[in-house]
Amino acid sequence: MLSKLASLYQDDTPAAHRFRYGLLAFDLGTIAFVVVTSFFPHRIAIEIIDAVLGVIILADFLVRFAIEKNKKTFMFRVATIADLIAIASFLAPIAGEGFGFLRVLRTLRLLHTYELSSRLRQDFRYFRENQEIILAAINLFVFLFVMTGLIYATQYPENPEIGNYADALYFTVTTLTTTGFGDITLQGTSGRMLSVGVMIVGVTLFLRLAQVMFRPTKVRHECPSCGLVLHDADAVHCKHCGETIRIKTEGVY
Repeated sequence: MLSKLASLYQDDTPAAHRFRYGLLAFDLGTIAFVVVTSFFPHRIAIEIIDAVLGVIILADFLVRFAIEKNKKTFMFRVATIADLIAIASFLAPIAGEGFGFLRVLRTLRLLHTYELSSRLRQDFRYFRENQEIILAAINLFVFLFVMTGLIYATQYPENPEIGNYADALYFTVTTLTTTGFGDITLQGTSGRMLSVGVMIVGVTLFLRLAQVMFRPTKVRHECPSCGLVLHDADAVHCKHCGETIRIKTEGVY
């Protein structure tokens, strides 16, 4: 049984590809559920769905732990810690449903795994041609999502200006873009530190996305000799084998 599950998580088979796409769809659906329900009082129906989602995430976590060879390293990964926090928030709502937003970190982990990213390149031409831009945009989105969730979870109980997820998202975006209208401010030292984190890290990620979009650091061109795909935009020879490569370019301005 465990070997079959390991095959679904790791192998290059049609069933494994469908399974990993299903995990990605589940993650996105979970994120959408957390966002939507943050606007409504948590009634019994929402609590039941929370518990079901928590059990599914827990089962997925236990399977990944069981098939992992280096279990000690696995337990100290950022995605693992985020999963544990999210599981607690779904199974024990008193922990604060806002921390469930950290589930988005696992979506980022899935997109960065070799198995899924390789499959996306094969199945979708747009992803293959714009992978660096897409991943840079996802990094920025994940940061925005996580910081919004943390702000919502930590400020909602004590800050009357943060009434729902939309308020936290509004503050995060205005801070990230350095607009700073000032109509919403975070309270306490922890709130100020969150604001600093949004400004420093968020602006860095935004500039990285702009750089990738308008001045890509690498271009995709397969070397006819060794198969290396990523090269400098002005490369004449492959850095891996020295083969002459002919990258189509309009020149440097």
